Amino acid sequence: MRHRLLLRLTLAGAMVSSLTAAAEAHAFLDHAAPAVGSTTPSPSALTLWFTEEVEPAFSDVTVTNAAGDRVDAGKIAIDPHDPEELHLPLNHLPPGVYKVQWHVVSVDTHRTEGTFSFTVAPG
Repeated sequence: MRHRLLLRLTLAGAMVSSLTAAAEAHAFLDHAAPAVGSTTPSPSALTLWFTEEVEPAFSDVTVTNAAGDRVDAGKIAIDPHDPEELHLPLNHLPPGVYKVQWHVVSVDTHRTEGTFSFTVAPG
C-alpha cells in the first residue's frame, strides 16, 4: 500500500514538472509599443517584444480600426539584433481605437496568440 502511494506521488510530481517546463517554452507577449491600452500620437510602427525567440514565417500580426479594416502597412519583421522583437509598419492612423491581433510560433514550435488595443489621440 505504501509503495502505491509513493509511486502515485512520484508520478504526480513528474507530471507537474513536465507541465511547468512546457508552459515556460512558449513565447508570450512581454510588452508592446504603443503599449497595451495606451493613448498615443499616430505611431509609424508597432513593435512587440516576446519572452522568447519567434519564427516570423509562422507568425502574424494585424492591426485593425473600429470598422475592422486593416491599417498595417506591410509584413512583420524580426529585429536583426533581437530575435524576440517583431516590427510591423503602420499607415498613418487617424484618432480612434485600434485592435492588435497576434499569433506567434516560438522557435521551439509552440504557438501563442492574443489581442490588445491602443488609442490614437487627436492631433
